[in-house]
Amino acid sequence: MDSVAQKSKKEFETVTLEFREAVAIVTMNRPEALNALSQQLTSDLFSAFQEAIENKARAVLFTGEGRAFCSGGDLREMKMIAERGGKIEGFFEEPLKNLHGVIGLIRNAPIPFVAAVNGVCAGAGTNFALACDIVFASENASFNEGFVKIGLSPDCGGSFFLPRAIGDKRATELLMTGESIDAKRAVEIGMINHIVSPEKLLEASFDMANRLSKMPTGSIARIKRMMNSSYKNDLNSQLDLEHQCQIESGRSEDFREGVTAFFEKRAPKFSGK
Repeated sequence: MDSVAQKSKKEFETVTLEFREAVAIVTMNRPEALNALSQQLTSDLFSAFQEAIENKARAVLFTGEGRAFCSGGDLREMKMIAERGGKIEGFFEEPLKNLHGVIGLIRNAPIPFVAAVNGVCAGAGTNFALACDIVFASENASFNEGFVKIGLSPDCGGSFFLPRAIGDKRATELLMTGESIDAKRAVEIGMINHIVSPEKLLEASFDMANRLSKMPTGSIARIKRMMNSSYKNDLNSQLDLEHQCQIESGRSEDFREGVTAFFEKRAPKFSGK
């Protein structure tokens, strides 16, 4: 990560946002709370991701400050909301809806998201990582879907992302037991993409995000659309979507550049248009 970073002009209370080349680096910054997902952090993440997209970032690198990526929902805040409102389900109404809004933004954003999991990754934190397109993890990272251990069921897409990554039986076991697994096991079962040493995590993750930012991002946006739809479409519907996306891609400047570069035997220079 040798290039110079530019910080966002907007200040966030619980998130840092900086731009390095065409990559937006979004870092959860509640290390004293292991980056637990408070209402403020949820709001800041949504705003930071939106700003990255509006500022024409072509990829997002998403990580956490300190020894955790994200320890899940903020139980202290959850308890406080329940006591203030006189009902435990208070936290599971508007606050949870907002968390799910961030997940939707990650999945529907027209740019790739690369997660860099630097340590503890628990509950909703695991599902935030799984919502990203590519996941790197430090050798000392760990993952769990620990909802069941406090009498909850999964949120933030855990019941969607996990079985699609590792299969129904393995996902069911992890969801029902809340068992924690290390990064090595997570790679072995296909839960994440890459495992690297702690000191190389951000460099390796940034290299991937930067590499993707130089790709034809219109094509990547359409790949995300197709990946999202492939879970609900039958074959004919998916073929129709591929046809539609292929036509859209074929009309792009990046397609013309890719073909021209092929015949000129040079590396293409994609603009994202």
